[in-house]
Amino acid sequence: MISFQVEPRASNVWFDNDNLWLNFYDGRKLSIPLTYFPRLSNASDSQRKVYTISGGGTGIHWDEINEDINVVNLLFGNKDISNYNHIT
Repeated sequence: MISFQVEPRASNVWFDNDNLWLNFYDGRKLSIPLTYFPRLSNASDSQRKVYTISGGGTGIHWDEINEDINVVNLLFGNKDISNYNHIT
């Protein structure tokens, strides 16, 4: 089991041509390829700029494109699984 001594909390979000970038309150930065998040990848620049950070930095939400990201999951390398088929 992996645990964090300091809970990762995002302070802000920005984008370049290919990546979602996060700043964390503790000074870390993280980039994730936009291809991991089809809704963000297909969104316009103006849609990407309208987000809400919730839970003291543990979640990020884009209301207009219905995208929610859990910050801890990003650190574990989890990407958007909304397009995967669930196998039972």
